[in-house]
Amino acid sequence: MLNQKLQQKLLQKLSPQQVLVMRLLQEPILSFEQRIKQEIEENPALDESAESDPEEGDYADDLTLDSIVSDEDQLRDDLAEGPELNNEFSIEDYLEDEDTPGYRLTTSYSRPDEENREHPVISSISYQDFLLAQLGLSQSTNREFIIASTIIGNLDDAGYLRREESALIDDLAFNQNIQTTPEEVDKMIRLVQSFDPPGIGARDLRECLLLQLDRVYEMTPAVELATVILRDYFDEFSKRRFDKLITRLKISEEELKSAIQEIQKLNPKPGGNIPETSRLEEFIIPDFIIMNIDGELELTLNSRNTPELIVNRQYQEMLQAYVKKRSKATNSEKAAISFIKQKLDSAKGFIEAIKQRQETLYKTMSAIMEYQRDYFLTGDETTLRPMILKDIAEIVSMDISTISRVANSKYVQTPFGTFLLKSFFSESMQNVRGEEVSTREIKKILQDIIEEENKNSPFTDDQLVDLLKGKGYNIARRTISKYRKQLNIPSARLRVELQ
Repeated sequence: MLNQKLQQKLLQKLSPQQVLVMRLLQEPILSFEQRIKQEIEENPALDESAESDPEEGDYADDLTLDSIVSDEDQLRDDLAEGPELNNEFSIEDYLEDEDTPGYRLTTSYSRPDEENREHPVISSISYQDFLLAQLGLSQSTNREFIIASTIIGNLDDAGYLRREESALIDDLAFNQNIQTTPEEVDKMIRLVQSFDPPGIGARDLRECLLLQLDRVYEMTPAVELATVILRDYFDEFSKRRFDKLITRLKISEEELKSAIQEIQKLNPKPGGNIPETSRLEEFIIPDFIIMNIDGELELTLNSRNTPELIVNRQYQEMLQAYVKKRSKATNSEKAAISFIKQKLDSAKGFIEAIKQRQETLYKTMSAIMEYQRDYFLTGDETTLRPMILKDIAEIVSMDISTISRVANSKYVQTPFGTFLLKSFFSESMQNVRGEEVSTREIKKILQDIIEEENKNSPFTDDQLVDLLKGKGYNIARRTISKYRKQLNIPSARLRVELQ
């Protein structure tokens, strides 16, 4: 049975402006700069500020003349007939002075006496291009070139071929219309493996290291023994069961040590061994910069490459000219003024969103800097206080989701290095004295203990529990194991080294 009824509901929805602010807030600096460039290209009413224009201030005064305000009623009456426009149009909204973007006054990281440095542009080729260049110099047929280039395209960043030959055969059949065999694919894999750097194109670590040993110029007894170990006893070697290697190979500890030294000279990731001039470098651009100036912390936002935005002058002049026109607007003029109004609304909203973004970033990072003041002054990780998103949200009177957007994918440059902002957030634990300590502090102490251990007999997790308990941290063994894995530290057996 159908019926009609009225209901009252209280719903909370974000306005388009709030959504825009939230999206800009979670963007790191590089993505944020690209977003601004995209908006400038898409919105002709948005423009970059011309700081060197001496007439900039005078023009702003002309835009707020009292004489045009009297025409607003006439304009509103004329435009009310157009279906595209509404009656909430206010000329004053579009004729404000936008030549001094407020979001730039306190966030631009630059000093009057600072040297203007430009980074040179380095021409480089990609990882695959470096290998394809060597393939082009090989005496291969067009068919072999296509197969080998497909193999190169399937190498991962470390230089390994992780895909099965059957999958490569299917790719060649579907994408290149080439029917091939495992033997032919294996032949082309060996061709790629002959390229520089040594070890490229290996299917696993064992093959990668053996390929490099095969190209050692001088075949010494240590190199020969290293080859035997990798070829026949790789499992024992990878698990560092050195006593079994000595027994089965009937060698001395010194001979084993010499062979291991030869293996340690090899590169387990040959894909990272491409010459620096031939690789595309990736750099971390910090969103925040903290400096220690005579014991006082100074925070700035990295906005050097962020342009200052203003409303385009030509669009303001077009709107001003239309207001002064007293005759009734035609349909085409109504469409034009609707377009101008829409673009000016979008431009002003985007500028305001940037301002809110920068203010939120600055306010949040200031709270984090003060909360972890001891660390930013000394760089001592043991001084880090337990800090969660809720702590900062309460300080700045913002929602936790907002703080999460600020911390996500943002980096801060300090006198002690550049760090991911969310790495400063950590849970708290209590020591034996009942004091709240950061889990990051415990991880730092754990890492220091392992770095100073005897590599002939590394500490087990049970021993690490006792050592930390002696320092006042009562932590379970499974927690030690978890922290060790988070620090990318292997188990005691895998940390054994021959001295």
